[in-house]
Amino acid sequence: MSPATRRHLPLVVTAAIFITLFAAAGMMYDGFFSTRVFVNLFTDTAVTGIIAVGMTLVIFSGGIDLSVGAVVGFTSIFTATLVQKHGVHPAVAGLAALALGAALGAFMGTLIHVFKQPPFLVTLAGMFLARGGAWWISTESTEITHPLFVTLSGYGLEVGSVRLPTTALILFAALIAGYVVAHHTRFGRNLLALGGNEHSALLMGLPVGLTKIGVYTLSGASAAAAGLAAVIYSGSGNPSQGLGLELDAIAVVVIGGTLLSGGRGHMLGTLFGILIFGTIQSALLFDGRLSPAWARIVVGLLLLGFILLQRILLRKIR
Repeated sequence: MSPATRRHLPLVVTAAIFITLFAAAGMMYDGFFSTRVFVNLFTDTAVTGIIAVGMTLVIFSGGIDLSVGAVVGFTSIFTATLVQKHGVHPAVAGLAALALGAALGAFMGTLIHVFKQPPFLVTLAGMFLARGGAWWISTESTEITHPLFVTLSGYGLEVGSVRLPTTALILFAALIAGYVVAHHTRFGRNLLALGGNEHSALLMGLPVGLTKIGVYTLSGASAAAAGLAAVIYSGSGNPSQGLGLELDAIAVVVIGGTLLSGGRGHMLGTLFGILIFGTIQSALLFDGRLSPAWARIVVGLLLLGFILLQRILLRKIR
């Protein structure tokens, strides 16, 4: 097997898993094979998917970002409070939230690079900081009645007979931007080189420090964008929003074939990981016999099974 084939095998495996899973669900449940269900795979997983785009870039570099779920919660309640209680225009509030998310990411990236601290510990501290900030702003959910948010919540782009909600459109934009950054820019190549071997990247003269800071900045901004998508989806801000989403995003990225140790992966794999995640959730909802708690357990077991299957297949062809 050629090196190029081995490099793309995780992507092929992930695509095959999605097709098999979607086909199996379609045969089991009436109405699963429909445009509405397929679009909902993107709509219902938009927040997780947007986070996963930024997480993919971070894992490319050999890092991890545990703060993203908390940043979603902070962005959610921060934006809702500014708009609903202080009369700030949604565009200004949204830009401020994105700036704060990016600033937190840049701060964590700087700590990781300058002080040579493990990303796990630094971003764990960032998670507590963002979640604490969210609870400091408000301990209760805040509904947003501003006309712009109401319009965005109800908006859908008509493409033929398909209606694409705002959150799905944001996810598509994030995936396209992530694909371009990851695979068509020098920054993306630097990320993969850094994840492959940081010492070699230094010897090659790559800007390791700027790359690390830059990727965590992008991750923080994508988490803030996911928080804004969550506000549009739910119509309210909630300091508890995003609990556990960092683990969902990591699972989506790894299922997509990106190595957790870094240096290898593809943004299209993350797309298929999102679709697999959404298919599992939709199939369990169609079944209707499992409580939400059991649904989460089954999702976790299936995700673990896919990860192990992928690892076994990769080990056999090496």
